Amino acid sequence: MKIAIGADHAGVRLKDELISFIESLGHQVSDLGCNCSDSVDYPDYAIAVCEQVVAEDVDKGILICGTGIGMTIAANKIPGIRCALVHDLFSAKATREHNDTNVLALGERVIGPGVAQEIIRIWLETDFSQGERHQNRINKVKALEEKYTIHP
Repeated sequence: MKIAIGADHAGVRLKDELISFIESLGHQVSDLGCNCSDSVDYPDYAIAVCEQVVAEDVDKGILICGTGIGMTIAANKIPGIRCALVHDLFSAKATREHNDTNVLALGERVIGPGVAQEIIRIWLETDFSQGERHQNRINKVKALEEKYTIHP
């Protein structure tokens, strides 16, 4: 699987620690920055990662900022993205099984590298439950996205 990863200045340390872990699981990683501790704007990195996910240049995306909240908000503005902010193992599994998320958001100031690694491992290894009730809900989310998307 190919994974795009991006972080702002508040998530860069965790991002850098997670890249080798993700690669150790057998995945390719596309590091879209940032690569500094200077203040940057999280939407720029959310856009970079999510555009690759939507274009299917990568299979999934991971976003990291201080809390993960800003990244999640920005990512979910992009049609085709289902991003979940996850800080526990149960949610890592549930968000894949029930919501078919294609982007994961983490908060460096909220969780440590060990928990982040386990969240990522579970999230990457868990498949979407193809059951009708979950698919119906995803279809309703897609319909909302279409309804509120402005078409030029």
